Amino acid sequence: MPPRNPSAIGLDFGTTNSALALARDGESTLATFARGDGSRSSTYRSVLFFETPDVGPPPPAIAGPKALERYFDTGGSGRLLQSLKSFLASPLFTSTVVFGRAFTLEDLVAIVLTRLRREVEEQHGELSNSIVMGRPVRFVGDDGDGEEALPLKRLRKAAATAGFDDVRFEFEPVAAAHSYERTLDHDELVLVGDFGGGTSDFCLVRLGPTRRRDASAREKAILGTEGVGLAGDAFDGEIVRHAVAPALGAGGTYRSFMEKKEIAIPPWIYERLRRWHHVSFLKSSDTMKFLNELRSLALDRAKIEALLHLVEYDLGPQLFTVVEGTKVSLSRELEHALRYIDPPLELDRTCTRAEFEQWIAGQLGAIEGCIDRLLASTNVSPRDVDRVFLTGGSALVPSVRAVFERRFGADKLRGGDELTSVATGLALVAEER
Repeated sequence: MPPRNPSAIGLDFGTTNSALALARDGESTLATFARGDGSRSSTYRSVLFFETPDVGPPPPAIAGPKALERYFDTGGSGRLLQSLKSFLASPLFTSTVVFGRAFTLEDLVAIVLTRLRREVEEQHGELSNSIVMGRPVRFVGDDGDGEEALPLKRLRKAAATAGFDDVRFEFEPVAAAHSYERTLDHDELVLVGDFGGGTSDFCLVRLGPTRRRDASAREKAILGTEGVGLAGDAFDGEIVRHAVAPALGAGGTYRSFMEKKEIAIPPWIYERLRRWHHVSFLKSSDTMKFLNELRSLALDRAKIEALLHLVEYDLGPQLFTVVEGTKVSLSRELEHALRYIDPPLELDRTCTRAEFEQWIAGQLGAIEGCIDRLLASTNVSPRDVDRVFLTGGSALVPSVRAVFERRFGADKLRGGDELTSVATGLALVAEER
């Protein structure tokens, strides 16, 4: 048996992407993962794909970037599971059945972590069983009054199944702070914002040489943390609500022959569409029966035909790839054509950045409220903050950055390694401890 890699390990299990870093002598190195085209990525998609078996039992689940590639190669013939992290705080999600076999949520997360670990060990040798694992300040679905023990217990169990039976947790924005601290040769009071797929998390922390060399300073470095259960996925959902759902019948009506009047199409159908991992939930027998009846009664039948096609062929991942691309493009451009054609589903709508900013105004307000609570609870004013370090994919959205520019000034904002700084920081935390 090869010797275990002595490096400290940081593992960021994310809603959309995961990452693992190894730290030694104060330096953190990201693991990379193979893609189908031969390239490598420092992120690992947090998805599973169970391919439909031709005969006999289904083949083993595929995880990571290869899972999405295989899903698209097969035309979606199978079961794609994603955003598993979003269900950790829900006691209602206990298990799901895939081709006749029951999997608990912990089982599914463990498969992702096991496959991820296997790929890392192919490059770096056998890993130790001890890791520091990231966690949000507030999990998706936690309203602030819930019991956080459930998601942490689930993560711990899944990690143990993957061979990591010594797990310590660290807040994700605190980990990102350690990543930023490597650039400092002086002390700063830093507000760190980490925008993931499912949560936005913040911390106020004192960073710099004093914290690194003084154990007592390290204990007092974190002034406070705050979080809210929305981020990139919620932004995607608003694009679906405003630019996609109307083309699928949202806001339309159908004619009731029993009551002899027009009735609004139920909005709950389109609420499901706002999260890509919920689209497949519409494919239940009862819902499909209702949608087929609705098709014959709707005043705009073509739109319901398009909706049925989306649900029947489980095209949520393909649709949200286009939606996410629209969000990313609007971070760089003032307008972008959202286009997805798979007849009878035909989406072709130009979205502008101004529209997008209006659509996500509610989410931006929730983020602003979160920052205000953190400043109030720590008795810190914006002028006392030396630097604002933003990480995570949605940190690149101009209107998100504008929230911090208005409060702290554009000159204080810093960023970098938006998808991997948490993993890098977790490994540094692991070595420090």
